[in-house]
Amino acid sequence: MIYAAGGILWKAAPLASPLAVVHRPRHGDWVLPKGKLERGERWQDAALREVWEETGIHAELGEFAGVVSYEVSGVPKVVLFWNMLARGDSSFTPSQEVDEVAWLSLADAIRRLDHEGEKSLLAAV
Repeated sequence: MIYAAGGILWKAAPLASPLAVVHRPRHGDWVLPKGKLERGERWQDAALREVWEETGIHAELGEFAGVVSYEVSGVPKVVLFWNMLARGDSSFTPSQEVDEVAWLSLADAIRRLDHEGEKSLLAAV
């Protein structure tokens, strides 16, 4: 099992402001910021770390948003997401992992995302 955590990063207030989606050049897809837990790391800490690493923004953890699960090369993966509020300016630098961050309305983010599980998660928010 692969364990990962991530965030629905809102610029201001959830549902009333743009949210961040990231582009992964290696996969050629648009996703919510997320990543694997490090050994001994709490889910919430991993979510905050991954959002910072992928967007360059420190965030404030909000309410639990939901779970997305799928398989990666035949291995089950579960990703827990939290709503988050952006705090401060971004220090985003394009990398091999994430080369672009887009701030979109909820409806535009749902259209832009490439994975149905993440689209469904946002639609339920």
